[in-house]
Amino acid sequence: MSWFLFALIATFGWGLADLFYKKGTDEEDRYSHLKIAVWVGLVMGVSSFVLMLFSEEPISAERLISNAVKYSPASLGYILSMVIGYAGLRYLEVSIVSPVQNASGALSAVAILGYSLIKGNIKSISDELSTLDIVGTLIIVAGVILLAIAENKLSKDNRIDKKHRIGALALLFPLLYCLFDTVGTSADGIILDGKNGLGIGEIDVLIIYGLTFFVAAIVAYLYMCLKAKTVYNPFIKKEMSTKGIAALCEEFGQVFYVYAMAAKPVLAAPMIASYCIVSVLLSRIFLKEKLKASQYIFVSLVIFGIVLLGISEGLSEM
Repeated sequence: MSWFLFALIATFGWGLADLFYKKGTDEEDRYSHLKIAVWVGLVMGVSSFVLMLFSEEPISAERLISNAVKYSPASLGYILSMVIGYAGLRYLEVSIVSPVQNASGALSAVAILGYSLIKGNIKSISDELSTLDIVGTLIIVAGVILLAIAENKLSKDNRIDKKHRIGALALLFPLLYCLFDTVGTSADGIILDGKNGLGIGEIDVLIIYGLTFFVAAIVAYLYMCLKAKTVYNPFIKKEMSTKGIAALCEEFGQVFYVYAMAAKPVLAAPMIASYCIVSVLLSRIFLKEKLKASQYIFVSLVIFGIVLLGISEGLSEM
């Protein structure tokens, strides 16, 4: 199975996760983002213990600690970005949050290429990318950025209900997500690079990230219970049918994301970032959010870029 198919599966998995994140967000609950983080950490933690059975080498405390230290820039960047992103859903629509956040895919691709050039892993960009790769990636990046600009304008034009009560400050959430996710994705691309990476296997990365998020979830749970002076029960039907499903979709996408990034980090990063397109479309269908004509054009641009990457991958394997 090629990196392109892995990336495509991750794209749909995370797009679906965004839909359920929004469904599980309570605009009046100041701890809503922490409750989502608890569910994600729980699912990832359980998955990590299961994946230990499939690890390429025996699991030891020394190995776990060593890999956790190596992977810490990526895992911390991701966890911070995700919790910030969950908080932003209290104030903004999915169709605004997701495109702005996922400009990180473009920034990550640039950062990974820059690192590779500095380290001498590649002599020039043309060593790594074909013309179709470059064109497809640029189209994806342009589509995501243009969609983010359009959504930002709409948020200013429609700031009438209470979810927009903090106004333009709400955009700090997706922008901060973008910043921390760029750190995480760039670190992932460098760490998981099959040729020049740090020697951590895909399953080990999933284990380490899952366990790190599990610990973060425990901390969030204890903080929330102490601060709110009440015990949060994540296993009631309402929580399981929204936050629980979101967490499962997140982990499903994460598995395929790791394998895509290990194979083609520079191309996989911007492509998977386009999962915001899936988020936008699902939010229109199930959350009854509306698309403008310009937004349809920008969505089509990103889809066209993905098609070009798929064609390029197919040609390279002929």
